Formats: sequence, structure tokens, C-alpha cells
Amino acid sequence: MSKTIVIGAGFGGLALAIRLQAAGVPTLLLERRDKPGGRAYVYEEQGFTFDAGPTVITDPSAIEALFTLAGKRMEDYVELLPVTPFYRLCWESGQVFDYANDQDALERQIATFNPRDVEGYRRFLDYSKAVFEEGYLNLGTVPFLSFRDMLRAAPQLTRLKAWRSVYGMASSFIEDEHLRQAFSFHSLLVGGNPFATSSIYTLIHALEREWGVWFPRGGTGALVQGLVKLFEDLGGSIELNAEVARIEASGQCIQAVTLADGRRIEADAVASNADVVHTYEKLLGHHRVGAARARSLKRKRMSNSLFVLYFGLDHHHTQLAHHTVCFGPRYRELIDEIFHRDGLAEDFSLYLHAPCVTDPSLAPPGCGSYYVLAPVPHLGTAALDWEVEGPRLRERIFDYLEQHYMPGLRSQLVTHRMFTPFDFRDQLGAHLGSAFSVEPILTQSAWFRPHNRDSRLHNLYLVGAGTHPGAGIPGVIGSAKATAGLMLEQLAP
Repeated sequence: MSKTIVIGAGFGGLALAIRLQAAGVPTLLLERRDKPGGRAYVYEEQGFTFDAGPTVITDPSAIEALFTLAGKRMEDYVELLPVTPFYRLCWESGQVFDYANDQDALERQIATFNPRDVEGYRRFLDYSKAVFEEGYLNLGTVPFLSFRDMLRAAPQLTRLKAWRSVYGMASSFIEDEHLRQAFSFHSLLVGGNPFATSSIYTLIHALEREWGVWFPRGGTGALVQGLVKLFEDLGGSIELNAEVARIEASGQCIQAVTLADGRRIEADAVASNADVVHTYEKLLGHHRVGAARARSLKRKRMSNSLFVLYFGLDHHHTQLAHHTVCFGPRYRELIDEIFHRDGLAEDFSLYLHAPCVTDPSLAPPGCGSYYVLAPVPHLGTAALDWEVEGPRLRERIFDYLEQHYMPGLRSQLVTHRMFTPFDFRDQLGAHLGSAFSVEPILTQSAWFRPHNRDSRLHNLYLVGAGTHPGAGIPGVIGSAKATAGLMLEQLAP
């Protein structure tokens, strides 16, 4: 009977471990931190629960499939609550757009910005649906291991004008600048510059319209715990505080992993849910394949980083939506600075998460648990000292929120913490502090992305944001399906 090791208990690692264990492959899941979840870590302070990372569930069917293939019911492990509106989009002009899964309501709102854009939005939605069907349903969980796989997909990608950017494609249908922003910002949720990311990523809009936006009761951490319980119910084993220091290889075969505590664990196959550069440079840098892969990966463009503030207030701001996107005074110029300029912009756009709107249990009675994030350059774009810049940006953001969205914030503040690009680098092992791994441009997607199975080390696999199809909860769960299919060809009993 084969034994496999999965490094990292993020959503991708958990989903892969579940698929392997459900297929009868004994699987050991190793997590370096004291809790599972990876970027979906949970902080608990003074009665407040803070989801550290992803908070938008857009394809519950992909999650439910993990329980179904294990012969279980998802509702016995986790409850998903609908979020309405999906997002509230706000501009400094005072204009507001409640983006929900209601065509009539959307069209009425669009008409207040520009009546001509109602028809334009209908055509944009049709395009997004076509991309969703081809890019997500047909190709999202299919591994691209050879250039022939890319050539087979080329006609569809050409037909869908995949060389165009998300913003460029949205602009071809929609005239109003506010609405162009409303229907192009989604690529930022997976680390993509809307002005450079392939228009294939407009599929996120159709994905949300297809299945809605959801939030787990108890927070994203409750979903992580549900997946851990499912894995253990299947007989899988997870070790926390188990940092892998080295992947051992001989020739073209992985033989074992060595942990930071000195233990050596043999395996028939290893899958890494760790950062892809970390995997090849730190864990396999002693091997010629690992060293070569690391050099190649470090030449790729990495996605942006994030500055995140988690804060608990003794007041529940009922005027907020669950998800609020706070657009700043600039869009194109700000994004250009985030992805290309050596410095921190004077302005910002924010994503504000207010989960107690949907689930009040995440804070003490009458209180509110929040986080706000600002996209910022990764450490290779701007080598900032976040020990200095972090507190400065925190004060600017708190001032801004108090002025525009959350009156009285400072007097209501009970607890807060920051997470900077330094933390992405040091706590998550993310190359250059990138929050989403390899940037999702067309020339770094599908076959051009790190493969789900290494082409030279035949029993080394990748799962998560750095491999195909990419970042975001649906993306990393999709990567687990693609990777599991490859592993089971080798390992299934």
C-alpha cells in the first residue's frame, strides 16, 4: 500500500489529502504552523474571531464534491450561509453599487450610472459565461503537462480573445468608468492586475452569478476545521508544528522528507502545498532539478502583496455590507504603482470585511470583528521596511475608514493586529512576500505555470495557488482535483 505526504494544510493541501485518502491512499499531512488553513489561518483575541485570509466562497459545489466522494454530507461538517449583496462597491464620489445575483436589480443600478451600459452588461455577462464554461468547467481541473495540451486549448483561448486584459475586455462592453472598475476588480482577488491579467479571468463574474457568494457559519476557519475532520474521519493523519526542512531525492525520484526536528519520513510520493519557490529553492535546492526550477521561477512575475489590518470594535456597524470594496480616487494609476513602482502610493483602495453582518457569533455580543486589506507591492517591486511603513499605513487606513465608512472607529477599538508583506514572507514562506504566488498573466497560465506534476522528478507534485489553475479558493481546490488525478494514476491501490 502506497503512502504519500502532502506538505502544507492550506485549502489546496487539505483538498488533495482528502481526495487521496478517499481513494484508499494512506496520506500524511504535514503543517508547519500550529493550526491548519495556510492563508486561511484564524486569530482569536479577546472574544473576537478573525479569518486571516480568504473569505469569499464562490463555488460551493467544488467543496461539496470533497464530501460526496468521501461518502459524507457537507452539511454534517459545515454550514454555508448566503451573502447578499455579494459586494458593496463604493467610490469617494458617494456613488454605491450593490452587486448581487439579481439581474433586474443589477440593471436598474447600472442604468443610474449609464443607461447604455445595461445592454453592454448583458453582453459582458454572456462573454463571461462563455469563458467560465471553457476556462473553468472544461479546463480548470485538467493538468497541462505538455505544450501539446496548450496547443489543444489554443483555439478556444483565441476565440475568447484571451490575449486581452480583464479591464480591456470589460471596457469593450461597458462605457462608464465606475462600472468598468466594478466588473474588472475581481482579478485583484487572485493577485492579478486587471490591466495585464488575461480576460479569461472575467470568468470569476460568471462563477459568482452561477453559484452565488457564501460564508461559512463560524468563519472560514470553520470550513478548514470541517475539511480536517473529514480527512481524519477517512483515516488520514495530520501533524501540526511539523515543518519540512528538506525533500530528499535520488536521481529522478523523491524518497523522503526530513523535518526541522530531525525526523525522516519515507514516502512513495510527495505533494507540496507550500509556496512554489520555497518548495524548489528551500526544500529541494540541494538537488539539481530543484535549483534549476528555483532559478527559473524567480525570473517569473509574482503577484502583489497585501497589507491587512484585523480589528475588533465594541460596536457593530450595521450600515456595512459583509464585503465592501472601497475604491480610492485613482484606479489605473494606483494599480500601476502597486505592480510596477518602487514605493508606496499616497492613496489606496481597500477591501473591508465585516463578517458579523452574516454571522454575529464571530465577536462578543454587540461588538464587531473586521479586517481591511490594501493591495501593496511585493518586496521585489518595492523593498520597503514594513516595520516602519506598517504602523504608518495602519494609521492612514484607520483615519480613512473612520472618515468615510466607520464613524467612531478609534474610540470603539478593542484589539487589532497587522499582517504585512514581511509576514507573508516569514510566516507563510511566500517568495518576495507575494500574497498569491505566480502572477496570473497569460504567459504564466496553464502550461506556462508550474505544473501539477514535476516533469523530471516523477513523484513530486504541486498543489495550490502556484500551480494550475491558480489562486482563490475555487482555483486551489481545482488544483487539488487536477493533482489528485495524476497522483492516483501512480498510487491508487
